[in-house]
Amino acid sequence: MKKNAFILFILIIQTFSMNAQTYKAIIKTNYGNITVVLFDETPLHRDNFIKLVKEHFYDSLLFHRVIKGFVIQGGDPTSKTAKDTALLGEGDLGYTIPAEFNAKYFHKKGMLAQARDDNPQKASSACQFYIVQGKIANDSTFIKAKKRTGNETPEANKKVYRKIGGIPHLDMNYTIYGEVIKGMKIVDKIAAVKTDKNDRPLEAVRIKTIEIIQQKK
Repeated sequence: MKKNAFILFILIIQTFSMNAQTYKAIIKTNYGNITVVLFDETPLHRDNFIKLVKEHFYDSLLFHRVIKGFVIQGGDPTSKTAKDTALLGEGDLGYTIPAEFNAKYFHKKGMLAQARDDNPQKASSACQFYIVQGKIANDSTFIKAKKRTGNETPEANKKVYRKIGGIPHLDMNYTIYGEVIKGMKIVDKIAAVKTDKNDRPLEAVRIKTIEIIQQKK
């Protein structure tokens, strides 16, 4: 990220963080609404998301990457007017968000996290996000996760993964900054749509708009 752009980004973050608020977001899609709570422990990601929502950046964008048993992903700015056969997923906004990993948050079903490209800092995309659907985990899931990450999944997390599912091998590799609190059936419905060989839904799954709800602490 260029220095001036980074400074501007930090000023924006500081402006949003001045007021002690808790935030929820209602993601309104043509399949129904998904409500997420945004975590205070990840202020850079939270405030960046709020900024883009208030600018109506996400209006009419697609969930362009849908993998049943894994994630639904959206936020590619090129998806708004993309042709049906266009390959999506490379669009972004020219800056990244520093990683904000927090051990208390892991990739259980329903978590909101930011996508990213392959970079050593594990900095996040400016705009692309995903919601975890995941699968019910078993011992082999955790063995594979350890091989991929080098980390052992905590026992408390394993219990949750075994009960509701998730994606253990993404833990501490992608920043989680929110969680679905209403509308998980909509996530499951979207995750079940038919897709092409590039995981793009054959029929558009579109974000109509996102509404931010803020409450004083």
